Amino acid sequence: MGFTIGGIRGTDRPRTGSRRRGRASECTTVAEYTGLWGWAAVPGARALDGTCSCGATACRAPGAHPLGFAPEVPAGATLDEVAEAWAEFPGAAVLLPVGRAFDVIEVAEAAGRRALVRLERMGIPLGPVAVTPDGRAQFFVAPGAAAGLPQLLYRMGWDDADLDLHGLGRGDHITAPPSDRGGLGPVRWLRSPALDTATNPPEARLLLGTLAYVAHRSPA
Repeated sequence: MGFTIGGIRGTDRPRTGSRRRGRASECTTVAEYTGLWGWAAVPGARALDGTCSCGATACRAPGAHPLGFAPEVPAGATLDEVAEAWAEFPGAAVLLPVGRAFDVIEVAEAAGRRALVRLERMGIPLGPVAVTPDGRAQFFVAPGAAAGLPQLLYRMGWDDADLDLHGLGRGDHITAPPSDRGGLGPVRWLRSPALDTATNPPEARLLLGTLAYVAHRSPA
C-alpha cells in the first residue's frame, strides 16, 4: 500500500478552498499509519535537485522536514478524515512525529542489517525497522529511549566508545516508507510494522547492547 510522489510544484502551500480529495493511494498509506498502527502523520516537504518544496531558499533539510503550515493528521484518523486533510497537500511526503508512540535508535544501514539478523536469531522482541536512502537504519523502540540513551550506554559500558548510534525522540520527525527523503529516493521497511509492536515497541535496553556492539565493530 504505497504511493507515488507527485511532481515538485515549487511550493506545497495548501490550495485555499480546495475540495479535491487526496489521491487514493496516498490516503490509503497515511490512513494505514493513523488508523491501523496508531501513529500521527504530518505532510512533509519534498526535494528536487537540492531545492525544497517548502519555498525557503536556505532550507536546512531540503525534502526532509514537516511543512510548517500543514496541520498534523492525528492518530486514529479514518480514511475519509485522511482524504479530507491530505487533499490540501497532494504528493506530500509522509512524516511521522517521534516521541509519542515510539522513539528511534538510528545506526548505519550496514550495522543495522547485521544487528537485525542477530536480534532475530536471539528471539529479541522487535518493532518496525526502516532504512533511509542515505544509509541509516531506524529501529523503533519505546518512547523515552532518546532521552535515556546516554545513561543506558553508560550502564552497558559503551559511554566511552565512538559509536555511530543516535537516538531520535520528542520533537523529531522521520520520513515514513515509501516517501522520498531529501530527493535521494524512498525510505523502505527492513521490518514492517505489526499489530503487536506498532504501538507497543520494545524497550531500548533489549536492543541496545547488540546495536552498540555491531556499530562498534562496523567500519566507519
